Amino acid sequence: MSATDTHSHGGNYINCEKGLWSWLTTIDHKRIAIMYFIAIMIFFLVGGLFAILLRLELLTPEPLFMTGDMYNRAMTLHGSIMVFMVIVPGVPALLGNFALPLMIGAKDVAFPKLNLASWYCLMVGAFVAILSLFWGGVDTGWTFYTPYSGRSADAVTMVVLGAFIMGFSSILTGLNFIVTIHKLRAPGMTMMRMPLFVWSLYATAIIQVIATPVLGITLLLLVFERVFGIGIFDASLGGDPVLFQHFFWFYSHPAVYIMIIPAMGIISEVIATFSQKTIFGYKAIAFSSLAISAISFLVWGHHMFVSGQSALAGSIFSVLTMLVGVPTAIKLFNWVSTMYRGRVKLDTPMLYAINFLALFTIGGLTGLFLAAFNIDVHLHDTYFVVAHFHYTMLGGALMGFFAGLFYWYPKMTGRMYNEFQGRVTAIMTFVGFNLTFIPQFIMGSQGMPRRYHTYDGMFAPYHLTSTIGSWIVAAGFIFAIYIMVRDMFKGEKCDAKNPWGATTLEWTVDTPPIHENFEEIPTVSGRPYEYR
Repeated sequence: MSATDTHSHGGNYINCEKGLWSWLTTIDHKRIAIMYFIAIMIFFLVGGLFAILLRLELLTPEPLFMTGDMYNRAMTLHGSIMVFMVIVPGVPALLGNFALPLMIGAKDVAFPKLNLASWYCLMVGAFVAILSLFWGGVDTGWTFYTPYSGRSADAVTMVVLGAFIMGFSSILTGLNFIVTIHKLRAPGMTMMRMPLFVWSLYATAIIQVIATPVLGITLLLLVFERVFGIGIFDASLGGDPVLFQHFFWFYSHPAVYIMIIPAMGIISEVIATFSQKTIFGYKAIAFSSLAISAISFLVWGHHMFVSGQSALAGSIFSVLTMLVGVPTAIKLFNWVSTMYRGRVKLDTPMLYAINFLALFTIGGLTGLFLAAFNIDVHLHDTYFVVAHFHYTMLGGALMGFFAGLFYWYPKMTGRMYNEFQGRVTAIMTFVGFNLTFIPQFIMGSQGMPRRYHTYDGMFAPYHLTSTIGSWIVAAGFIFAIYIMVRDMFKGEKCDAKNPWGATTLEWTVDTPPIHENFEEIPTVSGRPYEYR
């Protein structure tokens, strides 16, 4: 890929305007990305705090400092914050917002004002959800399963409305990305010349636009049932609680891929750059993102093997779920092939990418156990499911997220972070993560149910190990956030346009980029990664 060079005039998107109001009213995709960074990091720390409290309570078999109700509320807040406020918006809204227009040679997204509105939707939805704390909290779990969520505390209505509003943020972001990719690519930037991170955002945007409205309607129906007593999901009112599960998982399983596909796109960029090689199997990786996106709409029933659905339906959903492993395996094999005989540089983004490869592989393989109908019946609602989910989301999506944050950090801030300390955070999170969740696989296979705040003493050594591991992984992530925030102000200035030797278009512009991204729209020839 080649592009016209840009020349610095001393100004950039950060200092082109001054004052808080200029940030709150900005329509610059890069500034909006920074505002997402601030919000998501705060949500991440709060959601992580609840996780630490949960693990601390589980340090001993008997209650330590929480009642059962307090434990359920903390668990609900942890899950809701991490899913709806951190992982779902994390990569697309933050890194996608910053990098997408730069990577395709555009000056901004297609609808800049809609982009700002999506940030405000997330903020307003989060604020409404947090108000639930003043009504006694919510103890339904992040899935809000009926009929319990239809009859429990009034605060459920606030949380559900908050999630409904946050859904608009996801829809607007997805719509913006689809139009931007189709309409604003630079001359010569064909679909087959797009960076793989852009392909991943494209596949994710399709899911966001199609699946998120289903969740929105479901949550709105739950509110109607609670407020007006309409029988939709409550059997005592003539409704069907299993209908809620169908609606919820029709969104929430694709939502898993809203979280993981963009992280996969980051891994493609990071591995190609730090292996100093052309990506292996460009088209296979690109189309596998679309394949995962398509299959994700067909597998929701594997969450409902014990809901009473027929054996035939269970068998079909089991096969379809295993089918997701094919495009996922294509990506893994191609990433490893890219690293093979490459000049691999173990900088911080690459270490997080390697963390992703190891942890997500475990998450994917254990997902095959849960996809098997007969095995899932035994493992359903045990700690095996908890460990699998976290290997996929925390070990996959969040490791990819931090790989991307460190990768694009110089371009976003104009400064370099402390490389040695960055590597330490990657190692800490890897060690702590495995120490936390490997014991949970063992507990789950032995029958330890999830969402219990007391347990049989035979599981005490596993819970002790898991709690110690949670402290290590938490320290690693907190240290990583501290490094990034500190070095925004005190880090060594990065005047180089391309400190990593990457080959995609965002590395041809100034560091940090100017407000308009490009002085002149570039003309592109060749594919990304081709001219190493």
